[in-house]
Amino acid sequence: MKYTFYIVLFFSVSIFAQESIETKFIKKFNLNADTLVSVDDFGTSYYLKNNVIYKKTNDNSITYSNLQLGTLYSANTFNPLKINLFYKDFNTVIILDNRLAEIFKIDFNTLSSYKNVSHISTGHDNTIWIFNQDIQKLELFDYKTRTTRAQTVPVQSTVLDLKSNYNFCWLLTEKYLYTYNYFGSLLKKVKNSGFTTLVESNENIILKKANSLFYIKKESYKITPITTSNLLINQFFVTNETLYIYNNKILQQFQLKIN
Repeated sequence: MKYTFYIVLFFSVSIFAQESIETKFIKKFNLNADTLVSVDDFGTSYYLKNNVIYKKTNDNSITYSNLQLGTLYSANTFNPLKINLFYKDFNTVIILDNRLAEIFKIDFNTLSSYKNVSHISTGHDNTIWIFNQDIQKLELFDYKTRTTRAQTVPVQSTVLDLKSNYNFCWLLTEKYLYTYNYFGSLLKKVKNSGFTTLVESNENIILKKANSLFYIKKESYKITPITTSNLLINQFFVTNETLYIYNNKILQQFQLKIN
């Protein structure tokens, strides 16, 4: 009986260890970019090159740059009608429309309540999620009224990444991955075992650790590896069940085989 127990235990652990999400190659194409931002369902790609954001479709390409604000630290295109650009050195966010025309500027240095921001992401209505380094809190900031609609309790760990949709926000720190609702309430906390980057797709989370990707299904705590055949992953993006992997030269497209 003792030996039977160990055999069953070993078999169960082996099956669990081998479980993964398979990928099916679709196509690849050249991309000359510093950073891949996103690709939508229609094939429109957003990327950064030489401090310029590009929106590229099959027909044309449009750009936006703001040399006065220094380095473009990050871009968020979850809402293509309100694209967020973060210029960290100047503590400033620029909001663009779908033609990459500037429609709003948020200079956190000029607010009556100064905010030292390290990360930003899209919120609902006229809001953005910001991480305020001085108070170590995540805030849902209304940039039209210049007020904070919600905020979390302080986070006692270095922030690595921040992503959101209209209803939820995911904060990746060196210790944990936190999930919050738009009231700033903590819904879920998952231990970080070396993840450095995340993306969100339909409230499912994909995490990067070293040169590997992992999947957490909506409302689950289970972390499942994604098979990527040892591809070099510099940046990645997921929309619905389509995975894009960029290696600074080639952008490859895969279908995720999720049960």
